[in-house]
Amino acid sequence: MRRILITIVTTMVMLSGCSVYKIDIQQGNTLEAEKVAQLETGMDKQQVQYLLGTAMLKDPFHPNRWDYVYSFTPGGGKMKRHHLTLYFENDRLVTVDTSEMNPDYMDNKARTISSTK
Repeated sequence: MRRILITIVTTMVMLSGCSVYKIDIQQGNTLEAEKVAQLETGMDKQQVQYLLGTAMLKDPFHPNRWDYVYSFTPGGGKMKRHHLTLYFENDRLVTVDTSEMNPDYMDNKARTISSTK
């Protein structure tokens, strides 16, 4: 009886240390709300690239559209996705679309940019 009890206790102690660790997964362009808020219409492509970095998606069929995509999945949690789309005409920024950005993530100025353009 004592041997069974020791075996059970030992097994329980060993199994309590067996847990699955799930890592955080980040993919795409890290978008900071402060930098998105600094975007202004009339900026050229080089200024935008300096501010935000290289766009994740540059469609060869739509060279005047840049997409910045970012997703974050905390270990075992729900994925959060941000998608910023920029439109250019004559190599100048004309529209900033933040409609697919998480509202909690964006500050008021960045949301104002998308609603006024």
